[in-house]
Amino acid sequence: MTKLKINGEIHTIDVDPEMPLLWAIRDIIGFTGTKFGCGKGFCGACMVLMDGNAVNSCQLPVSAVGENELITVEGQTENLQLLQKSWAEHNVPQCGFCQSGQLITATALLNGNSNPSDEDINNAMVRNICRCGTYPRIKKAINHSVELKNKG
Repeated sequence: MTKLKINGEIHTIDVDPEMPLLWAIRDIIGFTGTKFGCGKGFCGACMVLMDGNAVNSCQLPVSAVGENELITVEGQTENLQLLQKSWAEHNVPQCGFCQSGQLITATALLNGNSNPSDEDINNAMVRNICRCGTYPRIKKAINHSVELKNKG
């Protein structure tokens, strides 16, 4: 039995310890916001926060999580909520497939840098692929989230 703390709740699951975290989150626990993209850790669709840092859940075995807290796109953190609001206001998603990973990566950026430059945003978001090319809107939404937080 493995215990995972996801979005503030403890989930006890009986899975192979080498199962990718992505499948435990989606198929066993039922948080389907985290997406399967490439399965190789290249596209960023499967990103989740582990103790505030974005990690590829498709490449991380359940056994590697340990006591670390996980946040999926369904989670409630201040930065994630501000980003979700900005995403909607700037009409970021087209197909929407990559957006959960984009939001998680942007949340990790703002967790570590409350006032990122455009270069900081570009460097952080390079881990995520958007096939629709909404990168300019993503950057605007991240900057807007910073503005919202600073108005506080």
